[in-house]
Amino acid sequence: QCLLSGSWRSNTGCRMVVSTLDKDNRFSGFYLPGPAAGNSELLTSPLEGSQQDIGLVPQPTFSFTVNWRLRETARTTVFLGQCYVDTNGEEILHALWLLREAADSPAEDWKATR
Repeated sequence: QCLLSGSWRSNTGCRMVVSTLDKDNRFSGFYLPGPAAGNSELLTSPLEGSQQDIGLVPQPTFSFTVNWRLRETARTTVFLGQCYVDTNGEEILHALWLLREAADSPAEDWKATR
C-alpha cells in the first residue's frame, strides 16, 4: 500500500514531509532542498498536492506543487509521479518535475521553464 504521508528523501538529499491525506486525497507539507541544490538562498518551502485513491489502485499517481521561498526570485515546481511498492514491500516514489521561474517579459518567457 502506498501512502504519501510521512517523510521522504530523494537520492540527491532533498526531503519532503507530507501531512495525512484528507478525505479528498489532498495533502500539504513542506519541501527542504538537499546539499545537491547548491543554493543557500533556498528555504523550507510549502507544498500542496493530491494522490489517487489507494482504494482504486494499489500504486497510485500523485502530484504536488512547491512554491519556493526565495530571497530574490519567484519559482514554482510541479512534481508528477507514481508510488510503487517493491518486492520487499518498500514504498518508492518516481517523479518528474518542471520548474518555472518568473520572467521579466514575454520575450524572456522561453528561458523561464526547465
